[in-house]
Amino acid sequence: MKKGEQVTIHDIAKALGIDSSTVSRALNNSTRVSKTTKQKILDKATELGYQRNTLASNLRTNKTNTIGVIVPRISRNFFSSVISGIEETAQKAGYNVIICQSFEDFEKEQKLMETLLSNRVDGVLISISMQTETFDHLMPYLNHGGPIVFYDRPCYIENCSSISVDDYKASFMATEHLIENGCKNIVHFSGPQINPLYKNRKRGYVDALKKHGLNFNENYCLESKLSENDGIVFAKEIIKMGHIDGIYSSNDTAAIAAIQYLKSKGVNIPKDIAVVGFNNDPISSVIEPSLTTINQPDFEMGKTAASLLIQQIQDTSFKKTSKVLDVELIVRQSSQHKKV
Repeated sequence: MKKGEQVTIHDIAKALGIDSSTVSRALNNSTRVSKTTKQKILDKATELGYQRNTLASNLRTNKTNTIGVIVPRISRNFFSSVISGIEETAQKAGYNVIICQSFEDFEKEQKLMETLLSNRVDGVLISISMQTETFDHLMPYLNHGGPIVFYDRPCYIENCSSISVDDYKASFMATEHLIENGCKNIVHFSGPQINPLYKNRKRGYVDALKKHGLNFNENYCLESKLSENDGIVFAKEIIKMGHIDGIYSSNDTAAIAAIQYLKSKGVNIPKDIAVVGFNNDPISSVIEPSLTTINQPDFEMGKTAASLLIQQIQDTSFKKTSKVLDVELIVRQSSQHKKV
C-alpha cells in the first residue's frame, strides 16, 4: 500500500494473513467470525486508519443510518436536554442525527417533513408545533414505510409510538399544591388547546379545582405560545383582575417573566400571589424567589424516544408502544403562600 492511498479490506487481510471475506464479515459484525478474530481485525483496521465506505454500504442496504429530529425550539432548555438524550442513544447505535426546528410553525413543520423524506432518513422523531391540528403532512413518509415516534407532545396515529409525561397528573399536582397553600383564585397559563398536551394540562388544572370545591372560571385560563412576552402580558391582566392569588403556568419561561413583572409593580411573590411553573429550567432554582415547578425527565425522554425509533427501524415487526414517564413537583419559595 502506497502512502496516501485509502486503506482497503484487502490491506487489512494481507497484514493479518487472512482472507478478505473474513475481514468483511468482521467489519459488518457477522456472527460467523469469532469475537477474538473480530477484535484483532478491528484493532488492525484502526491501526491502519481504515475508513468504511458508508455511502456504498447504505446504497446496498437502502439505509442511510440517519434519523431526523423535528423540535419546536432548540433554545428551550427542555428540548435541548431531550436532544442530548436522543444524540447519545443514536450515536451509540451508529446513527447520525439531523436536527430541524419548526419554531412552533405548522407550515415550517410541513416543509421539514418533506425535506427529511427527500433525504431518505431511516426514521423521524417529532414534537409537533403548537399550531399543528392535522397530520396529513406525515402520511407520505409513513406511506413509504418510514417509522415516526412522537416525543413530549403525543399524537394518536396508527402504528406510531410515543413518549411523554403524564401531563394531566402533573397539572393536577401543581394546582392542588397551590390550593393546599391557601390559593383560591388560580390563573392557568396554557398553550393552544388544539394541542393534546395542553388539553391534558388544562384538564388536570380544572379537576384539581373541582376536587377542592373551587369553581372553574374560563377567564382564568390564559392561552398563548407561553413566551417571555406572553408572561408579561398575562401579569398585566392579573393586576387588572385584582384578586388573583395563584398562578399555574405550563412552562417556566412565562412563569418567570410574570414573576419579574409582578415584582416590579410591588406584588409580593409568594405572599400576594403564589406561582408554580413547569419544566424545571435551570434558571428556576436561582431566581428570587426560586420557582416551584414540575420536573420532567427530559434527558431520559430523549434516550427512550431514540431507542423506540431505532427498534422500529431495525425490526419492522416491532409493534407501536406509548410510554409515559413520571414527573416530580419541586417545591421552592414561589409557592409558599399559606394564606388562611
